[in-house]
Formats: sequence, structure tokens, C-alpha cells
Amino acid sequence: MPRENKRKKPSLTVQITISLIIGIVAGIAMQSIPDIAEGYVKPFGTIYLNLIKMIVVPVVVLSIIQGIVSLQDVRKVGSIGIKTIAFYLVTTAIAVTLGLVAANLLQVGAGYTLGTEALTYEPAEPLNLMDTLVNIFPSNAFQPLADATMLQVIVIALFFGFGIIAVGEKGVPAKNVVDSFAEVCFKIMSMILKLSPIGVFALICPVVAANGPSVLLPLLKVILVAYVAYVAHMVLTYSLAVKGFAGLSPLRFFRAMSEPMLFAFSSASSVGTLPFNMDATQQLGARKEISSFVLPLGATINMDGTAIYQGVCAIFIAQIFGIELTIAQQLTIILTATLASIGTAGVPGSGMIMLTMVLETVGLPVEGIALVAGIDRILDMGRTTVNITGDATCTIVVDAWEKRRERKKMAANLAAK
Repeated sequence: MPRENKRKKPSLTVQITISLIIGIVAGIAMQSIPDIAEGYVKPFGTIYLNLIKMIVVPVVVLSIIQGIVSLQDVRKVGSIGIKTIAFYLVTTAIAVTLGLVAANLLQVGAGYTLGTEALTYEPAEPLNLMDTLVNIFPSNAFQPLADATMLQVIVIALFFGFGIIAVGEKGVPAKNVVDSFAEVCFKIMSMILKLSPIGVFALICPVVAANGPSVLLPLLKVILVAYVAYVAHMVLTYSLAVKGFAGLSPLRFFRAMSEPMLFAFSSASSVGTLPFNMDATQQLGARKEISSFVLPLGATINMDGTAIYQGVCAIFIAQIFGIELTIAQQLTIILTATLASIGTAGVPGSGMIMLTMVLETVGLPVEGIALVAGIDRILDMGRTTVNITGDATCTIVVDAWEKRRERKKMAANLAAK
């Protein structure tokens, strides 16, 4: 008779946390022999990073094409879909900008510089704004995929996604192929993420061995700065939106949202919070047909909290490695995070995928991911809360816009009679 009393395997978050602690302890123990850690432990971390880099491009391409093709339904609902997508993209751009501003003003990684001698990082020549704009559009459909030039990869995915929509029925086989390959890539990504405990250990151990435990002190500042930006975005952006566009009291809005926000914070699951979010927005007066469309779409393309996280972590990793980001590079981060929000939000491990994209786009060391991986759960709780609150804000605003449009249309019809 099979044993039913099987021990439950710890979650990946617990495994990563334990691995981080073990890596720190091992790094402290190996401070007298950092060359051993560098030569025999770090290669396993490099393998882990290589696997992530290998899968990130196909995952991003396929997920964005899927997201664009899903706009077939958005097009049918007309003005609701256009307003929803516009609102989500604008607030995502505001969010990543806020994350960058908070990280720069509060100097999130200043005072703790790691040596970059062992890294294979070579700073690129800074480009002006127009050069950056021109370089977004590739002259070759395959080279950006091979080079992981992420902004160009995103543009390619956007064009192919809209192309599938444009050809109508003839595009259905292409859509099915994309769906099939996307599922395969998501499964591979899931398999790679299961190696995260090994990767985090192998990456953090040599860092601590070479620099000592003091390198971990900035992590507390990362959490603080990220949460300052989370709260600022909710209090400023969302309050102004619900008050300015829907005439709703911000206090009433956040009071009604307290239950969904608490559930999102504790579970770190946007999808799991959907029923609570739908109930809260309907209590605030949003119609069911609006909330049932806007909220699920938001779970796919709205990533305000994740965008803040990208901005804060990018500045942190740049400062911790003593690299100064130019204004053009920071504008590139804003553009990358905003465009990537179209598809990658629904991808397993999307936070890590997007952070990898952002770091590679502006030429920052991907090794920096190891420093924030151990506190990712704490950051994830906050960014999920921001994400679902942004979904609810959009629902309230779009509902108010639609009601206003319908009133104008009704008044015009009455005037015409």
C-alpha cells in the first residue's frame, strides 16, 4: 500500500531563500579562498544565467505575439479596449519612471561598489535620443533574436502579432503554431526556474567570498526604496486617476480595495485576486461587463508594480557595480518595460524575465539578479498589490469614460429628434 503521508516539498521561494542563506554562509567561510569560489562555484551560476538568456528571447517573442493576437477581441469591443490598453501603457510608463526617479534620488545602491574586473561587461558608447529611436527598428528579422537586442525583439514580435491579426482566417494556423511553441517555451522556462536555488547559491557565494558580508546591506535599502515607490504610485497616480477621471473619492476607493489589496499582498497572485477585485470594483459602481473585461486583461498586460521593481533594481545593480546609466539608457529602460508589459505579465517567472531583458538592453551585468533574488518574494508581494490596484483603477476610470460617452450619445440622439 503506497504511503499517503508524503512530506510536502518546500515552495520554490523557500528553496531560494534557504539557498541564499547557505550561499552567504558558504561565501563568508570561503573569504580566505575566494579563487576557489570564483573558479569552481561561480561556473554553475554562469550556466544558470546562460539558460535564462537562452529562453528569454523565445519566451518574450511568443508571449508578446500571443498578447497582440488576443487584441482581436479587444478590437471587437472598440473604445473600451483602446481606452483600457492606453491607460495601462501610460500608467506602466509612469510607474517605471517613478521607480527610476526614487532609486536615483534615494541612491539605492550608492556606497556599496563591487569590483567589475571579473565581469565580461563592456560599456557601450552612449547614444543620443534619436539614435536610440532609430535603433529600435531592426533592418534584419533574425539578427536581433540572435544578439538578444530586446527592444528590436519586441518590435519584431509586435509586427508579427499585428500581421497575424491582419490576415484574418489565414492567420489562424500561425496563431496555433505560436500558441503551441509558447507552451513549450513556458514549460522550459519553468524547468529552468526550478534550478534557481542552485543558480542563486552559485552566484551569491563568490560575491560574498570576494567582497565580504557587507555587500548584503544594500538589500534592505532596495526593499525600502521599492516600497516607497509602490506607495507613492498608488497614492499619487491612482488617487489622481479615480478622482480626476471618475470623480470618486480616493479614500472610498482604497477602503473598498482593502480586501483585494490584502489578499494580493499575502498571496502575491494577481489571478487569485481577480474575484475579490471584481467584487470591489462593482461595489464602487463599475458595471459587470466592464470589470469582467478590463480586470482579466489587466492581469495580462498591466504591470505597474513590476515596472517600478525593474526601475529600482536596474539602478541598484548599476550603482552596486559602479556603472553610471545615462539619461538615454534610463529612457530605454522606460520604453523596454512599457512595451514588454504587453505580453510578459502572464508568463511564469515574468519578473525575472523582464529584469533580464532590462539589464541586457542597457548593458548591465545580469549577475546582479543574484543579489535581489533572495528578497524577490518581499518585493513581489508589494508589486502584486500595486498591479491589482492599477487594474481596479483602470476599471473605474474606463467605466466612467464609457458612461460619459453614452450620456453624450444619448443627448445627441435626443437633440437630433
